[in-house]
Amino acid sequence: MSVVVTGATGQLGRLAVEALLRRGVPASEIVATGRDIAGIKDLADRGVVARRADFTDPDSLAAAFAGADKLLLISASIPVDERLANHRRAIDAALAAGVSLVAYTSMAHADTATTILAATHRATEEYLREHDVPSVLLRNSWYLENYTAQLPLVLQHGAVIGAAGEGRVSAASRADYAEAATAVLTTEGHTGAVYELGGDEAFTLAELAATVSAATGKPIAYTDLAAEKLAEALSGAGLPTALADVLADADLGLGRGELFTGSGDLSRLIGRPTTSLADAVAHALR
Repeated sequence: MSVVVTGATGQLGRLAVEALLRRGVPASEIVATGRDIAGIKDLADRGVVARRADFTDPDSLAAAFAGADKLLLISASIPVDERLANHRRAIDAALAAGVSLVAYTSMAHADTATTILAATHRATEEYLREHDVPSVLLRNSWYLENYTAQLPLVLQHGAVIGAAGEGRVSAASRADYAEAATAVLTTEGHTGAVYELGGDEAFTLAELAATVSAATGKPIAYTDLAAEKLAEALSGAGLPTALADVLADADLGLGRGELFTGSGDLSRLIGRPTTSLADAVAHALR
């Protein structure tokens, strides 16, 4: 069995490669891909096959996917307006390679969610169906790391900011999502499945603020902003305007319940409880 992982130079992809190794997949049967494979030299040194794969370069995809049995297609990073075209090229290359399964990291409720991000995931899912690709949809909610990465700023300003109101997010760690992905790649019976993946315990952004406050002993409040004001604040913090707009729009989706799931799919796939918010915050503060 040869398993190809796209985006192995990124955080989720690298975690997926490590999870495959822990599950006993021989390193020689794992193909780790990325645009610049210098970033995964350490994996290659451990016997993992490293191949260049650029979603904008069909020839590189054909070479990277050659001989593949299964593919973990990790959704391309933004710019959002290029994401669908990149996904289509990767899916076309997977079909040409004759893969038996494509596991695609989609977004929670991609079929019904109304955010900018969800639209590209929904279109990718439709492309998989239209082309009869044997696939499994891994509809990930938010990463806990989306929040823990902000802790320095949260502590500096004494506030969590957002535009989510009282919406609840079923965030989980990247490691949890990576384990779920490798579970479907290394066990049978997942073709055609749609998994709504998220943490066991959803939380509001006010509860996030309270958790950080409890962990640090510092008063932290949640400040709910209009989406436009949140986008301005994110841009002011150094994010590109387009990304700030996408993240503010995602917060509105969070407020509508589009990043919540009570399915339990994630903990079932990984065979343990998901990482809690409190544990993620404590780990990040070490």
